[in-house]
Amino acid sequence: MTVRHQPFQTLQIAEAVLEIAPDGSSVLPLLRFPEGSMARFEFASGQVSHAVLHPGLDELWYVVDGSGEMWRRQETRSSIEPLMSGSCASIPRETAFQCRAGPAGLTVIAVTLPAWSGAADAIGATGPWVTNPD
Repeated sequence: MTVRHQPFQTLQIAEAVLEIAPDGSSVLPLLRFPEGSMARFEFASGQVSHAVLHPGLDELWYVVDGSGEMWRRQETRSSIEPLMSGSCASIPRETAFQCRAGPAGLTVIAVTLPAWSGAADAIGATGPWVTNPD
């Protein structure tokens, strides 16, 4: 078996460049391999994201701070789940999802598999909540 060597990566969050994700959240892209990437998402107090789905990737969320709710839909199945510090949530590919932050906002670390390649990885969807104006 051939071992694939890649350079070690270390990043301080203060070095990350702030972007706006397709769902409207503030995102700090962190480290990445071709097989996956990591980012920190922040939702302001009461912020409602745009509903989106990722046709070609899976996402795993870990809530670092704050609270909120996540809606997810696959075909005819849907649910709304509470999010709070310490919660983990999966977003399998082809799952429409939308997030609503609580009064203290919401901070999430997310891993995307394979690595996020850009806004084309997200397709708009219709969710249960009205999105905050941009």
